[in-house]
Amino acid sequence: MKASRLVVAAVVAGPLLLAGCGGGGGGNAGGVDSAGDERTIQASDINPQPREKVKDGGTLRWGINEFPTQWNRNHVDGNLAMAAVISNALLPSPFRSDEKAEISVDTDYVLDAKVTGQRPKQEVTYTLNPKARWSDGKPITWADYQAQWHALSGRDPAFRIVSATGYQDIEKVARGKDDFEAVVTFSRQFGDWQALFGPLLPAATNRSAETFNNAWVNKIPVTAGPFKFGGFDQTAKTITLVRDDAWWGDRAKLDKIIYRASEQDSLIGAFSNGELDVIDVQPFAPDYARARSTAGAQVRHAAGPDFRHLTFNGSSDLLKDRNVRQAIQLGINRQAIAQSDLQGLDWPITLLNNHFFMNTQEGYQDNAGALGVHNPQKAAQLLDAAGWKLNGPVRQKNGKTLDLRFVVPSGVQISKAEGELAQSMLAQIGVKLTIKAVPSDDFFTKYVIPGNFDITPFAYIGTPFPISSSYGIYANSADGQNWNANFGRTGSAAIDEAMSRAAQSLDPVRARTSTNAADKLIWQEVNVLPLYQRPQMVAVKETLANVGARGFRDLRYEDIGFTG
Repeated sequence: MKASRLVVAAVVAGPLLLAGCGGGGGGNAGGVDSAGDERTIQASDINPQPREKVKDGGTLRWGINEFPTQWNRNHVDGNLAMAAVISNALLPSPFRSDEKAEISVDTDYVLDAKVTGQRPKQEVTYTLNPKARWSDGKPITWADYQAQWHALSGRDPAFRIVSATGYQDIEKVARGKDDFEAVVTFSRQFGDWQALFGPLLPAATNRSAETFNNAWVNKIPVTAGPFKFGGFDQTAKTITLVRDDAWWGDRAKLDKIIYRASEQDSLIGAFSNGELDVIDVQPFAPDYARARSTAGAQVRHAAGPDFRHLTFNGSSDLLKDRNVRQAIQLGINRQAIAQSDLQGLDWPITLLNNHFFMNTQEGYQDNAGALGVHNPQKAAQLLDAAGWKLNGPVRQKNGKTLDLRFVVPSGVQISKAEGELAQSMLAQIGVKLTIKAVPSDDFFTKYVIPGNFDITPFAYIGTPFPISSSYGIYANSADGQNWNANFGRTGSAAIDEAMSRAAQSLDPVRARTSTNAADKLIWQEVNVLPLYQRPQMVAVKETLANVGARGFRDLRYEDIGFTG
């Protein structure tokens, strides 16, 4: 099964997936282990094993750091990394990515998909697997593709979508020679067409805004994967998946997967005590050391398309002025934060100076310029010019104090440490930073997505499609009210134009040039402040196969299991 966007996470054309802690990039990066030996960070580290070496049966206990409520991942509230980790075992996607970010059709769902016309318009034909069925018994047909296009096209604002990227460029989705052929015609070229329709939801979900927005809240009504939904336990904070014997592909090795949600610091304890078999280890040295020292366990590492960052809320009263946002950015020493976050993790400490490409990806270039350098003197000048004058230790303007809310999820030590460092840095330029810890389950849905913060740290989990997967994060609002996945709530026509040029180009070199043009403009706007490409580190029971730090690779949930 495949991962989704940001999500960061596999292949879809929405913004990156959201993760309360974390980020990374594809390819290999050099590192030094604790003994001082040079080593190579792998593109993927999942202990790949053939199915015949994986035992039949067993229960996998998987720790997660949030309990999602919206399970429609195409909805703005459902664009979460943990929702993807779970629903990737349940839902279709037409394509899969390997560890090199090379894309192929997932033949469990699509037998073939290719561009069948370019002039006068781009046309893509999908040949669907006639064996594929939703859990209610209905076949997966062209009509599911058509309904998803309608819902995600952006034409009806009542659908609270993550992003219309790619779907807004489709002119029609038509039935081909039969119900198992979908013909997609684009009104303008879209280079990342393979990023669309994953995850695919049934037509019934996408036909009305009411169903789209509400039918998957605290429910997983329909599935189509090697596992099916087993149940929620709101008290124990668990989500259970069980093997689906109606699955037409390779039979799942595991009997069930139980996901247990808890705050990050509690997950490490549960893993160390043998209560969990797999958890994501955030870039926090004490947690990393504790996981590595757990008997019968190992930490698997990979470079992925993920990055740690700070988002600045441009709709906040205190940050509406771009000069103020630039001043705050200049007042933050990113190198010191990266050094603090990554120390003791056997990972290169290198700043990320691009919003689209990771340090290890082709197309990466440093577009930060002077705005990427810690410069408290220039920051103070900008604040003075913007009318924020020192009054004792803190600046004021028109009777208001420059006191910014730095919202973090509780139990995430790295976020708290980042806040404390930024607090000290900004105090030097007369800016007060108040750290506000909120429940992890509420962090995105009640704070980040609605804009209830000034600055906040988290990670974007990326995809093999850096242009289209990031588009929604930086897209301008059409009405100044609806920002969808742009949580920084700032943008411009020039940024949109450059991103559109990149998305429409079928020439990868031209696409990268336009993407970097957009990136330069985003640095000026100060929406997302990148920190570093995040290491993927997953602690697992050492006998676990086909799961771990996946990088760009989409996991095959039916192959996950124990070897001993």
